[in-house]
Amino acid sequence: MIVCFTASRLMKVSEIRRLCQEMRENPTLLMATELKAKEEVYKLLRQQEKTASA
Repeated sequence: MIVCFTASRLMKVSEIRRLCQEMRENPTLLMATELKAKEEVYKLLRQQEKTASA
């Protein structure tokens, strides 16, 4: 499985390795993180649509 990991802040390499290992060991955590990120993106898109139509 290929996963694209991006960071929204500066992180140490050890922190990134730890997060990647957690995601590999627990696919449920990966799915929950992905759903949360998608939810935030959809909220932003809805706000942009509302401001564009107003």
